[in-house]
Amino acid sequence: MLRTPPSSPGPESPRSAQSSQPSQPSQPSQPSQPSQSHRTGRPLPAADPDPLGSPWPASARPGPNGDLLIGGVGLAEAADRFGTPLYVLDEQEFRSRARAFRRALPTAEVFYAAKAFLCSAVVDWAADEGLGLDVCSAGELRLAAAAGFPPERILLHGNAKTPEELRLARRLRVGRIVVDGAAEIPRLAALAVADAPQRVLVRVLPGVAAGHHRAVRTGVDGQKFGFRIAGGDAADAVARILGQPGLRLTGLHCHLGSQITEAGPYLAAVDRLVGLLAEIRDRHGVELPELDLGGGYGVRYLAGDAELDPDRFAAELTARLAARCAEHGLAVPRLLVEPGRAIAAPAGVALYRVLSVKRGTDGRAFAAVDGGMSDNPRPALYGSAYQVRTVGRPTDGPTATFDVVGRHCEAGDVLVHGATLPADLRPGDLLAVPVAGAYQLSMASGYNLVGRPPVAAVREGRLRLLIRRETVEDLRAREVGR
Repeated sequence: MLRTPPSSPGPESPRSAQSSQPSQPSQPSQPSQPSQSHRTGRPLPAADPDPLGSPWPASARPGPNGDLLIGGVGLAEAADRFGTPLYVLDEQEFRSRARAFRRALPTAEVFYAAKAFLCSAVVDWAADEGLGLDVCSAGELRLAAAAGFPPERILLHGNAKTPEELRLARRLRVGRIVVDGAAEIPRLAALAVADAPQRVLVRVLPGVAAGHHRAVRTGVDGQKFGFRIAGGDAADAVARILGQPGLRLTGLHCHLGSQITEAGPYLAAVDRLVGLLAEIRDRHGVELPELDLGGGYGVRYLAGDAELDPDRFAAELTARLAARCAEHGLAVPRLLVEPGRAIAAPAGVALYRVLSVKRGTDGRAFAAVDGGMSDNPRPALYGSAYQVRTVGRPTDGPTATFDVVGRHCEAGDVLVHGATLPADLRPGDLLAVPVAGAYQLSMASGYNLVGRPPVAAVREGRLRLLIRRETVEDLRAREVGR
């Protein structure tokens, strides 16, 4: 059954309004001294909110015997029921963060970036909360379609879309396609339907460097995405699209990078993109009605980290856009934004069992767990830092420093460097890592054929399985010969 969006961009849909209450996800009510309680595994205090902010879901509460409750469910119970490694998603945290973006930008169109993490349940949550869906492959597109997501609320990305993906998008009649390369223009034009021109956006490179790692800074020249403003590549792409009657150019698109925690880079991008909008009007007599600033909004991985606040971001962004459009005599275009990590990451917690503990003569200690870089490649790829704590055991005693390492045959398979954990940490102990809902399972691999972990959701004390564990039989089923 196809889903319909809420009647207006601001309020929740009737289904979501009845089932859950919105909260302010950017400032979760969490305990003080997180570097001690969260990293050692001591139970979380029930009061005294942490002024620096906590990376755990807002629903996190202390449980009996050192357990931690997320969404009213004990993590130890979840691990006992479904095994480890296990990913637990707090449905309410996901929904609350989706609503925060819609409240902050009530006249904008908010697309959930599916590459952060996607499954059928997440498709449902995004649809219920009135979000669009930003996909970048046939797999993501087919999953969304199979789950009944309205195709007119889908935006297709990708720097190297295949002809088959473009045909699928046209057959499903997705709402928008982001043109990322010159070859896509004639391919899309050839798929034109007389009574339904395809709405497209042109991805441009505004020349703004932003993001936590050079591998994710996508708004500057010299990398694979989009068309450069400098040198006229973007202007040429615009002219070619405007010459195609089967394509309807609705606006410009950019994506600056990932894990951006302040509005400054987006404001700089607005300055340059509005300038290009004015050039398009002057050259072609056309005012484009949409401006997509992508995503990349940063979240808190460690206690005290900066996190982009949707309300402050929205206020600064809309003021800047209005001012720059007024300077150029342009009507203010409708904003499109694409949060992914900012919605999904803080909703996830990864659970692992300790398999072995080794202590070297140099004083270093290693806690090896039953997961690793196959389910979370971010530390190996980007040097990403995480917190970790034990759950399901009292931890009032002495502590020690451990590197929490994975099970894979790589020296770089380290999940958390220098974690403070109980000095008597032992095999069988359960470890929990927060902010695990984005770019972990979505980037998971089949390294060492260990199989990808299952995903469970929690809400109001209910625990349910969303994705089962990948088994050796699943892996062998792909083999067709020898």
